[in-house]
This record gives sequence, structure tokens and C-alpha cells, in this order.
Amino acid sequence: MIIARSAEREFRGLDACRRSALKRVMHDHLELEPTRESKSRIKRLRSLRRPQYRLRVDDMRVFYDVNPALRRVEVLGFVRKASVEAWLERHGVPE
Repeated sequence: MIIARSAEREFRGLDACRRSALKRVMHDHLELEPTRESKSRIKRLRSLRRPQYRLRVDDMRVFYDVNPALRRVEVLGFVRKASVEAWLERHGVPE
């Protein structure tokens, strides 16, 4: 798993409790089955080319891409739910 530099800065700005919860859930889901969609946890973003997926962790959202050829997950951002629309407007790439 690779974390983009901008996402790494966002991650370091979070409190320790949130960072711990994010690490645990990312390990459980992104390292094992990053493309396995679920009703509430992982969602494929249909209208965007990038980011491809969203992982929900409490009030945080982790946006990421999956490159199956390289067997790699790239985390693009850690965003609070209230800021998702603005973040996607700035960083999302439409199809």
C-alpha cells in the first residue's frame, strides 16, 4: 500500500485515536481485499476515474485507487465526511 504525500500530511494532522482506527481498518480491508465492495464500508465510485474507491471509517473517508496489474493500492486522501464534496471537486477526475 502506498500513501500519497498529500494524504500522508492529512493523516499526520489527525489525532492519535483516529490514526489508530484508520490504520486498523485499512490493514483489514485494503491489504486483503481492496476491491470487495460492501453495503457500508467500501464503495466503488462510479462517476469518477480517480479516485476509484471510498472506504468509510467512522466519520472519515479514505479515497484510494487500485492497480491490479501491480497489485498495489494507492491512498489518495483522508477526508472528514463533511468535506467529501469539496475534496472530490478538487481532486476527483471524472470519467
